[in-house]
Amino acid sequence: MKKILIGLAAVVAIGAATLWQSQSSAQAAPDVAFTDLNGNIVTMQELRGKVVLVKFWATSCTTCVAQMPATIRHYQELKARGFDTIAVAMQYDPPNYVKNFTDTRQLPFRVVIDAQGKLAQAFGDVSLTPTSFLIDKQGNIIKRYLGNYDEKAFMATIEQALAS
Repeated sequence: MKKILIGLAAVVAIGAATLWQSQSSAQAAPDVAFTDLNGNIVTMQELRGKVVLVKFWATSCTTCVAQMPATIRHYQELKARGFDTIAVAMQYDPPNYVKNFTDTRQLPFRVVIDAQGKLAQAFGDVSLTPTSFLIDKQGNIIKRYLGNYDEKAFMATIEQALAS
């Protein structure tokens, strides 16, 4: 009986270790390059050392449009401390709508059009908007947000990531 319990404990310990490893290794952000509306390219590797919000959105998404003033505010308040934002317009969003939205709202961060859908695919087949990923200074996804989020908890997570 004692051997069975020891064997069972070993199986549980191995299973728990495997589960922990798969969860931690699955959190690395994809190594992608973003080309903004001005033709400037930045890679995830180049963003290391910053806390980055990658936000998938669309001009036709009412929640995305409603969140944009807060997204602008967070960027402006935190960019000097190493926070960056990349707004990725979905494949189906007409480029002229994205450009018009970016210009009229004076978006201060990088805006990217995912014309082939490769960025959405790299981030786990994103299809719903808004979907956002908060990435730490080491390039790991620390939080995924779908739809609306609690702003206080969101800011606390960013503050914690900036402090580490």
